[in-house]
Amino acid sequence: MSLMRVKPLDLILATAEKRSLKRQLGAFSLTMLGIGAIIGTGIFVLTAVAAQKAGPGMMYSFIIAGAVCALTALVYAEIAAMVPVAGSAYTYSYAVLGELIAWMVGWALILEYAVAGGAVAVGWSGYTNGFLANHGLGLPGFLTAGPFYTETLPDKTQAVHLVDGVTHIGGFNLIAFVLALLVTLLLVLGTSKSAKFTAALVLVKITALIAFIALAFPVVNHANFNPFLPNGWGTPLSGTGVLGAAASIFFAYVGFDAVSTASEETTNPNRNIPIGLIGSLAVCTVFYLLVSYTAVGAVGAQPNGALSESKEPLAFVLRQIGWSKVGDAVAAAAMIALPSVVLMMIFGQTRILFTMARDGLLPKGLAKVHPKYHTPHVVTWTTGIFVAFFAALFPVDVLADISNAGTLFAFFAVALGVMVLRETAPDRKRPFRTPFVWVVGPLAMAGCVLLFFSLGWNPTIKFFCIWAVIGLVIYFTFSRRTSALAPGNAELGADALEPTPLIHEGPEPGP
Repeated sequence: MSLMRVKPLDLILATAEKRSLKRQLGAFSLTMLGIGAIIGTGIFVLTAVAAQKAGPGMMYSFIIAGAVCALTALVYAEIAAMVPVAGSAYTYSYAVLGELIAWMVGWALILEYAVAGGAVAVGWSGYTNGFLANHGLGLPGFLTAGPFYTETLPDKTQAVHLVDGVTHIGGFNLIAFVLALLVTLLLVLGTSKSAKFTAALVLVKITALIAFIALAFPVVNHANFNPFLPNGWGTPLSGTGVLGAAASIFFAYVGFDAVSTASEETTNPNRNIPIGLIGSLAVCTVFYLLVSYTAVGAVGAQPNGALSESKEPLAFVLRQIGWSKVGDAVAAAAMIALPSVVLMMIFGQTRILFTMARDGLLPKGLAKVHPKYHTPHVVTWTTGIFVAFFAALFPVDVLADISNAGTLFAFFAVALGVMVLRETAPDRKRPFRTPFVWVVGPLAMAGCVLLFFSLGWNPTIKFFCIWAVIGLVIYFTFSRRTSALAPGNAELGADALEPTPLIHEGPEPGP
């Protein structure tokens, strides 16, 4: 059946070998890229969103979301080591579950990476606008939030954007828009430059979080944890309570899978991909639990409280406990470091779209390589422009939840694919084997389903359903017949294995 046509693993590996990206990233670089992608808007900004939904119970939310990601990381590590090529969950699904599922996973990954990049850019703009306002340089309210931003005021009324107690009409988030375009330019200039840039910014973020923990931990007051579950555990489709907060805060962990999108650019991927995936997730989990505990204990986290309404919650906590200058420094660190997360989100998106275009499911023009910088510049600029407009028009919480919906769908497919592959190809070499896969895999899938339905029907799941229908229309009207595996398409025969220009980060050509 044409809908179930599978691209064999051996063909995927052979095609990637001929049309490959230069292998230049080691275990340390991958771990830094993973940490750079994970630590960002989730902990610096969405702590306030979690406080609004769950109050102090957001501690449980971090644990639940982290547990689901840990299970998924173990599954990801196995298949990423087996298939060390660009494309992430899309490529894995193509090899195991068939073209239609692979297309839907790739389509969903646009929500994970492109929309997530926009969410991080909005989070960054919140810290930047707050920093500028504290120094008398704030932008007009019209340029600090998109038209779809709303905020709940103490009297429960809805108002568009609030700055210094004055209601403004949200219009266009200028700073978030500019950031996305600048990061896109950096990616066009080259991968290795991007990795070095990210590694430096990771150190800035870790330093800021260590400073926050060191100063806030001594003033933790356990009275601030009562009531611990003001909104209860929450119910499916409600988007509230501990589960609703876990579904939102899941965004704080997303990014570890971006490591797998760099598989084709990794030296010794069989060893380094699992290290990058699991290592980055482990480091970030420890930080998240410490930061959430100290934030709640220091100032409290009741819904509709000051922390839940802040757009720069970590800086807010430090200012509340008497460390205003350090709070400004943490805000500055977020301003400096969050662009690395935008970079990794756009990076991951471009590599997935590049692979889909290489497979014929998207226009071939997206796979063009820049003659000077040797990067997929067409797809990079296309992605960057979309991310910039997402960031300019939508609020961070909406973007984060929509991104989570796409991510959870992709993670579910990967877990299913790994278990199917254990049955269909039991003898294939597995440099990393998921321990207790028949326990870890189903638990990962169940966790993804639980968090997906905890996102809430309106607008998140509703938007995802509409997005899925659009994806199906595109597949049946365009991608199915242009696919390299479509009947009569010989592109993945002899032609696909013809050597093609290498995408790499080699020396720039002379004049």
